[in-house]
Amino acid sequence: MSTTTARPAGTMSTTVFQEEIVTRPGARYALAFGRIVIGWIFLWAFVDKLFGLGYATPAERAWLNGGTPAQGYIGGAEGPFAGFFQSVFQNSFGDILFMVGLLGIGLAMILGIGLKVAAVSGTLLMIFMWMTQIPWVIGGNNPVTTSHWVEAALLIIAATTLAGDTAGLGKRWGGIVGNSWLR
Repeated sequence: MSTTTARPAGTMSTTVFQEEIVTRPGARYALAFGRIVIGWIFLWAFVDKLFGLGYATPAERAWLNGGTPAQGYIGGAEGPFAGFFQSVFQNSFGDILFMVGLLGIGLAMILGIGLKVAAVSGTLLMIFMWMTQIPWVIGGNNPVTTSHWVEAALLIIAATTLAGDTAGLGKRWGGIVGNSWLR
């Protein structure tokens, strides 16, 4: 585990890498695998909604064919926050924000760069999606948690363990941005 030491004022801090946080190689590869899987989930959602490949989005509802990816989801919102989300995101700005978010989170996770920003924005997206379908209001298998919690957890775990350093561009990226928010 990494420890911090007091540095004299005006000196630069040393960039922390994953090996200092996660000491077992097998654990680093498991974390990298989880990072890539969650990245693929977000990237695939973007690609399917963009082109309408027929999995979650039929061709006629593709974004390139004039479809409205966020509005389709928000239109089905239920529960106490449904009205709020429908009023704020039921427009083309909501679609753009949703699609850019899916693409950015997916690419960041797959490439292993910008994991902190991806974790925060992805977790916010998952919280919003959970709030539109609160299980104890609409029913479900579990009265509190949904898969949105698992997805948010994977994003947070990847960012806090610097999982982009293994099987990703995280080390190079860390050399450029250091331990900053962009890491």
